[in-house]
Amino acid sequence: MHRNNQKLRDPLTGLDFAAWRAKVEEISNEIGQFQAIGDKHFSTFVEAGSTLFVTFESAETAMEGLTDGRPLGWDYVVENGWSHLGLFSVGDTWFRHDDVYAFFDELLDDYFFDDFDQVIFFGAGPGGYAACAYSVCAPGAKVLALNPQATLSPDVTRWDDRFPQAKKLDFIERYGYAPYMVEAAEDVTILYDTSSELDALHAAMFEGPNVTHHRVRMFGIDLRRAFIEMGILKKLLGQVAAGTPTDEGFGTLMRARRNHGGYLRGLLAELVELDRPYLTAMLCRNVLSRMPAPRFRQRLDALEKAEREGLVKLPPDV
Repeated sequence: MHRNNQKLRDPLTGLDFAAWRAKVEEISNEIGQFQAIGDKHFSTFVEAGSTLFVTFESAETAMEGLTDGRPLGWDYVVENGWSHLGLFSVGDTWFRHDDVYAFFDELLDDYFFDDFDQVIFFGAGPGGYAACAYSVCAPGAKVLALNPQATLSPDVTRWDDRFPQAKKLDFIERYGYAPYMVEAAEDVTILYDTSSELDALHAAMFEGPNVTHHRVRMFGIDLRRAFIEMGILKKLLGQVAAGTPTDEGFGTLMRARRNHGGYLRGLLAELVELDRPYLTAMLCRNVLSRMPAPRFRQRLDALEKAEREGLVKLPPDV
């Protein structure tokens, strides 16, 4: 219905939070619905097609320039004809609040999710946790979660001390332990960076025949940003919509990392730390043959100087 509505394409960058939220509310109410959910959360809904895309983002993340300040799901309404339900938090709340529970209770009472042929839940980090936790409201849904937390209940994950603000949140009550909440989903795809031991520990808590893990390296904790920058998030969600991404399909998408600065810098840093001058030189020459990269040029110049001084052995420069 709203596939070509250009309001969903309006850039929302350069606004403070109050102005941004007011603009999101204006557009949402014009073509769909905006709902405040207490003081720290709100939702937007646009009905466009039989696939419902449910996203969980912090307002601060949504305001970033990666999507021109628009809610992530709006592009999928325009480009894919998907309906979109967006849940937003002010700060990282992990969507743990009675108001949010009541919001989903109301959706269940209204049989909201039954109106769609397919439901896809998506989020990253705290939003990834929420996507998994609230997917229980739509049995048979598909879930894509990037480096999600399983829970931050101190009794279960006291080893994760990264989020001191979460200690005040209740992860025991309703919609609490995310790995249990995904048991009714059709497919659950969990992606995480193995260089973060804590993210890997959380990911390992998601298990079952409907769960698929995909591991990456050198991207850090912000996989959402990296995947958007590489242009693969939309393709990955397309794979999820068509069926759980296979290792082969995911591997094909990840070839884009060869041109992603963050990944290449991470790889360079690891080779330097491991003191592998031969491989470091190979990497630098490969990168410099494809793009300007001052950091790689500086490192290669230093290695070639060391080779002239007889300190290291490098591959032939062909």
